[in-house]
Amino acid sequence: MAVYRWVGVSPRGETLRGEMQAMTRQAVISRLRAQRIQPVTEKIKEKGRGLDREIKLPTIGSPVKQREVVVFTRQFATMIDAGLPIVQCLDILAAQTDNRHFRSTISTVKDDVEAGSTFAAALKKHPKVFNDLYSNMVAAGEVGGILDTILTRLAAYMEKAVKLKSKIKGAMIYPACIVAAAVLVTGILLVYVIPVFAELFHSFGQALPAPTQFVINLSNVTIAYFWFIVVGIIAAVVGVVTAYRTEQGHLLIDRVLLHLPVFGDLILKTAVARFSRTLGTLVSSGVPILDALSITGRTAGNKVVEGAIVTTRASITEGKTIAEPLIESKVFPPMVCQMIAVGETTGSLDAMLQKIADFYEDEVDNAVANLTSLMEPMVILFLGTVIGGLVISMYLPIFKLGAVLG
Repeated sequence: MAVYRWVGVSPRGETLRGEMQAMTRQAVISRLRAQRIQPVTEKIKEKGRGLDREIKLPTIGSPVKQREVVVFTRQFATMIDAGLPIVQCLDILAAQTDNRHFRSTISTVKDDVEAGSTFAAALKKHPKVFNDLYSNMVAAGEVGGILDTILTRLAAYMEKAVKLKSKIKGAMIYPACIVAAAVLVTGILLVYVIPVFAELFHSFGQALPAPTQFVINLSNVTIAYFWFIVVGIIAAVVGVVTAYRTEQGHLLIDRVLLHLPVFGDLILKTAVARFSRTLGTLVSSGVPILDALSITGRTAGNKVVEGAIVTTRASITEGKTIAEPLIESKVFPPMVCQMIAVGETTGSLDAMLQKIADFYEDEVDNAVANLTSLMEPMVILFLGTVIGGLVISMYLPIFKLGAVLG
């Protein structure tokens, strides 16, 4: 079955574009007319033929950004609430999507729905774009007849997740750039600048101050073993990345991250906020608690937290509450466990989880702000100690010589 690109005019006079799988070009025209879309026949062409051939370029990361999925979800919810059929909604959204990969995905989902599949089942075929959380919430919405409400709730959840992720990235970019620049400048000084001073000082024929001699020795070692150092750094990075891809290595690194000063507390608060928001959204959407915990564990973002959630899920099957195994894990803060226990007792677990998420998202905001404020003096101190120390060490012999001549 070929894929055709089409252009048509809606009953309101809007120009629509999209892609459609069909046996022939005439089948595309007939299907468009059945959907009350007037096709522009001369612009209906088979994809991949002649000048219409699609050139695929390599992409870095996911070809579909989460923000694009958020916009799609919000618009889809609005259309469903307005009473439009699912197939027509998908057709319109595919036509107005700029991302080719996402447009193709939406078109494929639409074709599956037209063929008799449920919307959730069609989404599950594209896990890289629509994750388990998304497809399971849609399934709950379809069963309960509240798909528009679920999609609106899902869009709100994803918007908060994107906002939280961007804040964490923003907090890390500044110090990472400063440290990288400091390492680069230090390397240039050690390899190119300090050897010039070393030759000059050697001509003095005098003993050098200890700091100056240390920096010169460090420069000599750096130059002599430069490629060994570069290879060692690359090997260390590759080793960490390889270990992170294994179950035990991932768990060990995540456990170490949780115990880091300053950053460990921020990572834990972020994980708790994500856990509470995800579980609360799933429970309030009607997803069974065992399925909700399974999905929440996979989206926790930290193996230690995921392990606690998996243990909690296993304990629930044995008749325990959610709060009991969470308390025993000693991963989640006591306040979180107590609030979950209260939510279970009063029958308002979803509302309590949303309150926990709101609280810890505010805590993450404060932690990021404090971290940014703390980083500024730490970075200045770091640069002053490293770069300033190198410069002063090189000028000490000159100062000493000036004092002798004076």
